[in-house]
Amino acid sequence: MKRKIVTTADGSSTIQLVDWDEQYHSMHGAIQEARHVFLKTGLDHWRNENSEKKEIHILEIGFGTGLNALLTAMHLEKIDLNIHYKGVEAYPVAPEEIAQLNYITQLERPDYTVFFQQMHDCPWSEKSTLSGHFYLYKLKEHFQDLQEENNTQDLIYFDAFGAQVQPELWDAVIFKKMYKALKIGGVLVTYSAKGSVRRAMQEVGFTVERSSWPTGKTGNVAGG
Repeated sequence: MKRKIVTTADGSSTIQLVDWDEQYHSMHGAIQEARHVFLKTGLDHWRNENSEKKEIHILEIGFGTGLNALLTAMHLEKIDLNIHYKGVEAYPVAPEEIAQLNYITQLERPDYTVFFQQMHDCPWSEKSTLSGHFYLYKLKEHFQDLQEENNTQDLIYFDAFGAQVQPELWDAVIFKKMYKALKIGGVLVTYSAKGSVRRAMQEVGFTVERSSWPTGKTGNVAGG
């Protein structure tokens, strides 16, 4: 499938799957979307409810370019937390594509250049310590085949390709796995606000709320 690097509205880059007319991030802004959906609505929301906890286990469905992981690691400058981050990706982004992504430049954080490269260079299926408070475990696997232990995750970033191109990743079977993987009080966040996605979440037991972000788009926040 043909792929190319494109620039989103906030100046940050993403990867486009040309045949599907689908991108790894919103064309309204890759960094803007990640910050609002996954940090503000996800990590900050969880932190506000669990301020006494010193560590968090995060599962990302769709590690992709590593943008969500990068921003999450940067967020440690604002919060006192140990992050155990598990990123699942069936089709890892190629090194030559990683080299073209402009997140470090757009964020004006050259001090994270090595960190970002290490995220992509570290081996799959092995836990890597990328900083004193950020631990990464990447798993190369199809989402449907993921066998996650029950009650192990505090927060899930659900960032799969859209339901319009891969509806099988947004049904009740997938969300049942996610529901079981979360600890009591855990949170799942996603950019998708489709009614079918919300109903699939509710079917397996999630309590679902909608969250708006600056461009007027909405996403779903689901609690166990």
